[in-house]
Amino acid sequence: MDEIEANKIYNSPFMELLHRAHSLHRQNFDPNHVQRSKLLSIKTGGCPEDCAYCSQSARNGSKLSASKLIEVERVLAEARRAKAQGATRYCMGAAWRSPKERDMPAILAMVEGVKALGMETCMTLGMLDADQTHALKKAGLDYYNHNVDTSERFYPEIITTRSFADRIETLERVREAGINVCSGGILGMGETSEDRVSMLVSLANLPEPPQSVPINMLMPMEDTPLAAATPLDPFDFVRTIALARILMPRSYVRLSAGRSRMSDELQAMCFYAGANSIFVGDTLLTADNPEEDRDAALFRRLGLTGATEPADLVEA
Repeated sequence: MDEIEANKIYNSPFMELLHRAHSLHRQNFDPNHVQRSKLLSIKTGGCPEDCAYCSQSARNGSKLSASKLIEVERVLAEARRAKAQGATRYCMGAAWRSPKERDMPAILAMVEGVKALGMETCMTLGMLDADQTHALKKAGLDYYNHNVDTSERFYPEIITTRSFADRIETLERVREAGINVCSGGILGMGETSEDRVSMLVSLANLPEPPQSVPINMLMPMEDTPLAAATPLDPFDFVRTIALARILMPRSYVRLSAGRSRMSDELQAMCFYAGANSIFVGDTLLTADNPEEDRDAALFRRLGLTGATEPADLVEA
């Protein structure tokens, strides 16, 4: 689908948009199941990139000090706890432009260890070369997260240390290696609705759409260029979730950063519009996330259950 058609869908009457998205969602998923993932920062701070939203960037004057890569056994202990709390996928993120070769043995051991627990594995490590990608695949990595963040047009306003094309190149390398792609973006950075649509069209028009599409609502962080960003209209956020579901009907669409500032009603509307995955736990890298009790209460109120992948896919 091109951007002209996608913009028409995005701007269609709100109830019609939600109905279309929910109908597609029901055709491909159980609408009462939401997949749960847990995210752990395995290396925090000191990133050389200049992403305007990120508190881990060394270029943003952040007060967050750089840490070393944490120990493998600590990662596995956290993964065991996440599994006991109902998470089915374990995501590990490092604040790097790209991983160094000296860190790869530990990274691969983390993947192998989490995989042995019976959980799906996901990594986000920045850009990868071919050897690193194939090593991760051999270790059993299920998903690789590498967000495009925003539209190609707006991208230079947010990041200058790597290009939109660099991100697409990494996604292609991951896909060719046989690893599932996880890629989405951040809303509320000053982009237009056309930028949000363009970002989703870029993802949907890849040779194969990402299997997971995280949609983040910007959480303005102190000492970053976007610290004073104007909050996004909640209806615009729901419209973006709905369009993601319409453009990528068989992908998992994840409510990611920003849920701690969303009302239960807004989250429920997003689930109706096609979101069917969340991060659980009280932190996402350096940002707050709703606590387990709040999520459990919301799931009970809505009659939702945790989903596993890919068994919950409904045959078309």
